[in-house]
Formats: sequence, structure tokens, C-alpha cells
Amino acid sequence: MRDIERKLIGYRLTTAEILYHMPDHPSVLQSFIWQDLDLVPGFPMLNRFLQFWQTSIDGRLHSVRVAARGIIFDAEMRMVGGEFVMN
Repeated sequence: MRDIERKLIGYRLTTAEILYHMPDHPSVLQSFIWQDLDLVPGFPMLNRFLQFWQTSIDGRLHSVRVAARGIIFDAEMRMVGGEFVMN
């Protein structure tokens, strides 16, 4: 599915700040920013990524902070009065 199709069915630009413990220095926290189109409120893409993180990456998760914003708003989409075709 293309990005515009995903946006039209409700996907939103989702940004997550992931704090994790450094594998070699567990008392030190490192920040990682993840961003993708995702569905609110379930966040299936983010949850899939976090599952991958927990199974494949050594850094233990500390916390995840999420922000989501719609890309296309109702006020931005309206029917046009006519169509102009140009060669």
C-alpha cells in the first residue's frame, strides 16, 4: 500500500523516542528515534518494531515516548468545483 493510501485510511506520522540501556554500560541510557506511519491508538508498526528490538537487539528497553500527528486533515480535503486538464 502506498503512503497516500495509508494516510487516507487513518495512518498518522508517529514518532517514538526510545530510551534503552547501553549493553556494555547498563547504567547509561541511550536515545533512539523511530518514525513511521502507524495506526492510532494500537500502534501495530511500533509494537512490531519493539518486539524486534526485544528479540534481536542487546540494549534493554527503559522507556518509550510516543507522539502521533495526522498528515491529512478534514479541512484540507474538499471537493473541487471543476477539473482542468492541461497538455
